[in-house]
Amino acid sequence: MSEEEQERSLNETLGQLGGLLTRRRWWILLPFCCIALATIATLSLLPNRYTSTAALLVVQQQVPERYVVPNSTTDVTSALQAMKQEVLSRTQLLRMINDFGLYPKQRKRFAPEELVALMLEDIDIAPIEAGVQRRDKDIDAFRISFTTESALLAQQVTNNLTSLFINEYLRTGAEQATNTTNFLHQQVEEKGKMLAAQEERLRDFKLHYVGELPEQQTGNLGILTGLQGQLQNTMASLNRAHQQRALLQAQLEATPRRRLASENGFVAPTPENPNPSQNLSPVEVAQNDLTRLQAARSALLSKGYTSQHPDVARNQRDIARAEDTLRRLRAEAPAATQTSASTQTANSKSTVPATTDDPAVAQLKASLEGNRLEIENLIADEKRLKASIAQYENRINQTPVREQQQGSILRDTEVLRLQYADLQKKEQESQLATNLEKQQGGQQFRLIDPASLPAVPSSPKRVKMSFGGCAAGLALGFVLALLMEMRDTSFYNEKDLTKHTSSPFVLGIPRLPTPVEARRQKWRNLFQWVAASAMLLVVAAAELYVVKRG
Repeated sequence: MSEEEQERSLNETLGQLGGLLTRRRWWILLPFCCIALATIATLSLLPNRYTSTAALLVVQQQVPERYVVPNSTTDVTSALQAMKQEVLSRTQLLRMINDFGLYPKQRKRFAPEELVALMLEDIDIAPIEAGVQRRDKDIDAFRISFTTESALLAQQVTNNLTSLFINEYLRTGAEQATNTTNFLHQQVEEKGKMLAAQEERLRDFKLHYVGELPEQQTGNLGILTGLQGQLQNTMASLNRAHQQRALLQAQLEATPRRRLASENGFVAPTPENPNPSQNLSPVEVAQNDLTRLQAARSALLSKGYTSQHPDVARNQRDIARAEDTLRRLRAEAPAATQTSASTQTANSKSTVPATTDDPAVAQLKASLEGNRLEIENLIADEKRLKASIAQYENRINQTPVREQQQGSILRDTEVLRLQYADLQKKEQESQLATNLEKQQGGQQFRLIDPASLPAVPSSPKRVKMSFGGCAAGLALGFVLALLMEMRDTSFYNEKDLTKHTSSPFVLGIPRLPTPVEARRQKWRNLFQWVAASAMLLVVAAAELYVVKRG
């Protein structure tokens, strides 16, 4: 399409649009003026509503956290949501409605729940975000606003809301810090009781198994070594005492025989050259064997062998057999001694004179009595030392078991002690945080922008709504004009006629009005222009009034 054709098409379109506006001007003008004036009239009936706004800043803890760790780790957003449930509760809102006399008209018709819902719609709590919205960080400040029909009342209610939020945050922080401290104090007391019970258990264990504890093993080994040395010395002394007893008995028996032999003319055998098989009794032989075995056992133990060693175990069995033999011989010895004594008495009555008055015999008997007492003492010492050695050996053998048991108790005690110390530290930190909260030194809300006294109503937005009514009336007028144009079947130019007729257009006769019709048309146009101008002036004056009123 050439430029001339495009220009011709544009001129035709503009001409059609101009004709449409000219022909349907009243269909456009009347809806525009009516809707605009109706909107302005409606806006004049609506009451003004004023919004008062206050800003609160979240002030962090004044003391650094490295010195005082706060009890609460809840972010401000979560705390604000929780406080909204408390501050904006049904009880609080109804109290404010009654105290400030809010919604006087609605209180006659609405239920309390509906009044609360109405007030919640008028309260706005939103964070104040500078620059780009930070979705991953906590808020630093937020605003509280309240909207009502009175500017002063809006300011008073907003002040009351900000006070409630500040006081509620302080109360919640102090209560949470106090509850945390009380809980930690209870935990410290319970853990202290458990620690005391565990320490008492450890003390009872040490008292019950005294001597078998691991820290006493070195001392037990030293005492055991000393006891074994004492036992060796005792056994050696006992062996010498038995040998001395046998010698004394032989001398005592030889004294009468020597005297009798001298009287009869022959010499009795002397103790210096005795026959061993005739001088030592079976009891003495068994006692010597037992002493030898015990000395061998002491030698093995002194080399570091334990009671579980095969040589020590075999030696112990030999000692047990020797002790059984010795006990059996000692049980049989009194009968044989009595029989021999009766025989010797009978013989002495016939052949040997009484020797009770012999000083040598009396001295030998006294030596034998002393030797007997010495042997009894040594035997008692031997039994005592053996019992002590067995006791300390048992203690040393039980030491690994007690070490394991004591280790388990010590581990439990140490765990409880660490837990108790950790809880005590946490309690002290919590107490510091509680004291800081009571002194209002913790995280809190600070009023940075008090509730404002609004001078301009926040709603309704009369200017925007009035211009919106004008735009809606103009759009409706154009829609009606288009509809009327579509329903009109008249032809207003030659081109339209050519499109709807098959015959070619030959001649066009313009309209030729009479002078009377011309004057009448002139007056009609003048009246229409005056009426349209008046309507537009009324709309413009109304809009100017709305703009000035705000």
